[in-house]
Amino acid sequence: MNDGSSSPLVRVATCSLGQHALDFEGNKKRIVESIERSKGEGAKYRLGPELEIPGYGCQDHFLENDTFRHSWQVMADLLKDKKLTHGIVCDIGIPAIHRGVRYNCRAFVLNGKVLLVRPKLYMANDGNYREHRYFTPWQFGRKNEVFVLPDVVSRVTKQKTCPFGFFVLDFKDACLAAETCEELFTPQSPHILLGLNGVDIISNGSGSHHQLRKLNTRVDLMRNATSKGGGAYLCVYSSIHFF
Repeated sequence: MNDGSSSPLVRVATCSLGQHALDFEGNKKRIVESIERSKGEGAKYRLGPELEIPGYGCQDHFLENDTFRHSWQVMADLLKDKKLTHGIVCDIGIPAIHRGVRYNCRAFVLNGKVLLVRPKLYMANDGNYREHRYFTPWQFGRKNEVFVLPDVVSRVTKQKTCPFGFFVLDFKDACLAAETCEELFTPQSPHILLGLNGVDIISNGSGSHHQLRKLNTRVDLMRNATSKGGGAYLCVYSSIHFF
């Protein structure tokens, strides 16, 4: 992930965006700006918040296929400009329908191509959260499948499919993998397995209601994740803006 010099350092970017539910054009504009600014700072990896394309607070609009369709139309727009994602791995929050099931996902893209789609393993379903109403958790562990990309994306990338599941990206000088929001808070967090398998960088794109002192809890959990397994833990979250 670095430039091939003798320096062991890698530059990454976390992007907390003010995304609004169903504001596809506005959300896309902010995503584009965040990628451009990340590249301008020399970052090789850009992390965005949970469900950043449609916005986290869509509520029952996540039950409508149009929300998924418009999200992937935005993804196609992002990939049309190959310069935008050239030389930088972009980790983008997006919903996806796989085998007729709705998933809360992260899409990893690079050089105008979709590398993989990573579904969320654990749902937030307490307090103000009702993720089980809209999404299904990925229940197949490290069993990975093939995701058929929407036509609007295939026409741009010339890809028919991409990997779908729980993955690690193994670069020449670092390994990277993702968690999503609630996964950090569960007793069986994915970062435990990832750390034991030598992953250097673990990222977490989140969406969250405002909750007093929740940041303290989040920071404590990230410190625990790295104090045992080492490496770096990146976290970004956006406050929820409803439609």
